[in-house]
Amino acid sequence: MRRLAVLLVAALLAGCTGGAPETTTLTVLAGAELADLAPVLADLRRDTGVELRVEYRPTLRAGEELARGGTGYDLAWLSSNRYLKLRGAELPLSTSVMLSPLVMGVKAGKAAQLRDASWADVAQRAGAGELTYVMADPRVSGAGLSALIGVATAAAGTGAALRPQDVACDKLQGFLAGRVASVPAEDPAEEYVTRQDEVDAVLAHESTVLSLNASGKLREPLEVVYPRDGIVLSDYPLMLLDRGKRAAYDRVVAWLRAEPAQRAIMERTFRRPANPDLPRDARLRAPVGNALYFPATQDVVDALLAAHDRAGRPTRVVFVLDHSTSMEGPRIAGLRQAFEVLSRGGGFDRFRLGETVVVVRFAGTVLDERAVTVRGPADLDALAGLLASAPLADHTAIWSALDHAYRGAGAGEGSVVLMTDGENNAGMSAEEFLAAWPDPPAPVYAIRFGEADPVALDRVARATGGRVVDAGAGSLLEAVREIRGCR
Repeated sequence: MRRLAVLLVAALLAGCTGGAPETTTLTVLAGAELADLAPVLADLRRDTGVELRVEYRPTLRAGEELARGGTGYDLAWLSSNRYLKLRGAELPLSTSVMLSPLVMGVKAGKAAQLRDASWADVAQRAGAGELTYVMADPRVSGAGLSALIGVATAAAGTGAALRPQDVACDKLQGFLAGRVASVPAEDPAEEYVTRQDEVDAVLAHESTVLSLNASGKLREPLEVVYPRDGIVLSDYPLMLLDRGKRAAYDRVVAWLRAEPAQRAIMERTFRRPANPDLPRDARLRAPVGNALYFPATQDVVDALLAAHDRAGRPTRVVFVLDHSTSMEGPRIAGLRQAFEVLSRGGGFDRFRLGETVVVVRFAGTVLDERAVTVRGPADLDALAGLLASAPLADHTAIWSALDHAYRGAGAGEGSVVLMTDGENNAGMSAEEFLAAWPDPPAPVYAIRFGEADPVALDRVARATGGRVVDAGAGSLLEAVREIRGCR
């Protein structure tokens, strides 16, 4: 029956003449991940007489080439035409051929912890060293960029497409802490096979994960995880570039969208059929959940890639924390709560794997200094308890404490977060501090609450390249979340 259906489609495309279909060749610029369609395209040539002569490129490189125009190809076939929209190119006639969501393929031992997980849950476990993965380079691969867009969109929490102001390096840092490799190729499958004994998961299209499971190359099968706050869905449109080839394009599309070809694509590549009436393979019946919005402009993607590059670097944050007696009561309680949440809480704002956190406590002098580099859950527990019973003392030497942070706490390797509720009444003055550091080694991000002098804090923060956040209008925890991260 299946062969008969194929022959009927071929007869229709040949104009029901009873003879062999007219032969023609179309040149195609395609994403490299589509190389697995070669057997299907051989059937297409046999049944329709149309040969697709395909040149493969990494998806994003192909999108850039198409956006510039004048490629000389008849057709283009990428995972999405969104890459053309980003660059303001006029969209050609396009027909969706198949579907595949961007998912996580996770080993069974880790998958139990991630069923019904959000991207924030994934970031939390990656940041704590409890989840490692490989993904494709988002500068090269459509799958890699889609993964980054999915995480950043979920982190922004706006329910809409990303805007430049929604992109935050610190929101990506925890998630990227779990990345063992960023593969400079379209598909991370081979890299996962090579590293399967040292990583827990792969971020890729659903089709890639299922193909890996069917390959016989895995020592432990992967379970597909669909983050509950949404995924980026690829619809693989076939695009007509040369309008003079419309007739041949229509023959190809009619064949690809017919049930026999849709079934062949599903069975051979594990991509979902674009035809909604075709019964799906049991492995492709899981609902994919919400489809996340794709950014509308290239400047959003540029901001996202810049944040991605910064987030890949190890970070060091020095907290200079006021422990004078004026902090007694709700203020010190709020400070301790902030550290508790950043250490043991969930989501995108948690202290993350590889991050070094230095805490300098001060009153009239520097009281103590402690540094913790997060290598696992035990280090997060240590950070959570760092301020649990720290005593308070008299007087407030803000600028002497900041001077200490610059000189001895390694602040030049990262950024400084200063939190104080009072006016400086001991040690150096703000003027003396600025005179001592005409070329500050790190920006100071000051969180002001209580009676802290706003003028002096703003002056020093600006001079160092930082800024001031006023915690008086909201919670201290929110102020800490706003000001920390990778700079």
